[in-house]
Amino acid sequence: MTQARLMDGTALARRIVEDTAKKAADLTERTGTAPCLATVLVGEDPASVTYVRMKQNRCRKAGIASRHVTLPATTTTGELVGTLRELSADPAVHGILLQHPVGDHIDERAAFEAIAPQKDVDGVTFASFATMSFGLPGFVSCTPGGILRLLDEYGVDPAGKRAVVVGRSAILGRPVGMLLLARDATVTYCHSRTADLSAAVREADVVVAAVGRPRLIRGQDIKPGAVVIDAGYNPGNVGDVDFDSAAERASLITPVPGGVGPMTIATLLEQTVEAAARQIGA
Repeated sequence: MTQARLMDGTALARRIVEDTAKKAADLTERTGTAPCLATVLVGEDPASVTYVRMKQNRCRKAGIASRHVTLPATTTTGELVGTLRELSADPAVHGILLQHPVGDHIDERAAFEAIAPQKDVDGVTFASFATMSFGLPGFVSCTPGGILRLLDEYGVDPAGKRAVVVGRSAILGRPVGMLLLARDATVTYCHSRTADLSAAVREADVVVAAVGRPRLIRGQDIKPGAVVIDAGYNPGNVGDVDFDSAAERASLITPVPGGVGPMTIATLLEQTVEAAARQIGA
């Protein structure tokens, strides 16, 4: 039985980070200014704390300065917006990452929109979504951008292919569909209200699972030879795709972990250095 080839996001991300570190070092040497990423965390969610710490470690290894702002769980939308606007106005900060979730009592969209577009290295603002959708210069959402880099690395040209995106979140499902559309794929969005999800998935040449439901996508629904991108992450290192059964039918598949996740952080670091270079004028 044929087994799908693994799409190794860890190896590709390592190369991107190594290249980013060289660019950061060159920028720092030429301008005397190190690229700086500010991370903002509301509350003390253990997973978020761990994730932010990991990003700070990666920044350090890539020669990127990091500034961390921790706000109490009781922070209001207005207070968070104020913090993000202050960071947006600070010339020493080149990129801003708001770690989410931020708490149900906060208007997350209002918070995102407080980030200056030129510092939106996580690609979460309306402005970034527009530039992604129209193929204009700007910053892509990090996970979708990482997914497109993985497709490129493994020689998958989306042009003319049917792509099914399962999930419609503002920072993953929707933008990855727009990026695929910009590459001339025919894109179908599926979600919790899609009737007969299996039928839609069976038509897909490229499947992007980004819905946050463990093993929702079953191998029996994967079109033979399809490319399967699992952007889900659930407790126990389980993705949104039933990996074992899907790997028996797909041609390429991302593992969880080690597929999409490392690419997200690599894209964030790369865009931070790019943002710094633009703002410094270097």
